[in-house]
Amino acid sequence: MLWVLFLLVAWGAATLSCVRLCLAAARVSPPRGGSPHAAEGPGLTLYETAFLAGGPHRVADLALVTLHLRRRLLLAHTGWATVVDPDGRDEVERTVIRAIGPQGQSPIPPVRTAAAAADAVRALADRLVAAGLALPRGAGADIASAVRAVRGAAVLTAALGAAALLVPGRERDPGGSGMPVLAWFGLPLVLTLGCLAVARMEVHPYSAWASPAGQRLLDARTAAADGPEGDVLVAVAVRGVRALADPALRAALGGGGGARIIP
Repeated sequence: MLWVLFLLVAWGAATLSCVRLCLAAARVSPPRGGSPHAAEGPGLTLYETAFLAGGPHRVADLALVTLHLRRRLLLAHTGWATVVDPDGRDEVERTVIRAIGPQGQSPIPPVRTAAAAADAVRALADRLVAAGLALPRGAGADIASAVRAVRGAAVLTAALGAAALLVPGRERDPGGSGMPVLAWFGLPLVLTLGCLAVARMEVHPYSAWASPAGQRLLDARTAAADGPEGDVLVAVAVRGVRALADPALRAALGGGGGARIIP
């Protein structure tokens, strides 16, 4: 009868993990009041692309690179940002400039953190969530964690089924139905594997930021960034600062320290 305890554990793990995954997937479903045509529009802006690919900090990195390339900021390899032209072209750029402070110079990491948490970036996130292109805060991590839990439950079920083979009197269940013991473990295993298959079709890839609809638009942007003449800002939005060819600029955005240098 010990195998019955194994079966109860397998069913409990399978049921709880699958329910958790279903609840997490429900959070990423497009809202009823969302814009159904949003995912069919002309495409994503650079800031939208950056948010869906890397979240608020990617948006801040994109704004920093944009300001540097347009010579409104100087990003030194020492990890400091210096304001050259205080006039930003949009609210995100103005947020970055304000985050540098009245002295016109600041280390880059706190500027990035302040810009990522600013109202302009939160408003961008809210618009994308309302349009069904971005996930609510934390939903992406919940999906990935729930998928790992279901995978773990599947492995646990298989392991418990194998362990049940070593239990004396395992050939038939005590209820007299004649069903082999391993068949009972097959039921929770089918449940977990089926749940994983549905999740892969409906919410894969398990992005931390983009919904499935947003991921489709992001994939189109990624294809453009991978082209032979891909724009550097598109590349930064899609892949982050590692896409930059300038090692000094990559070092600056990597937060490298150094003494304060007045140009």
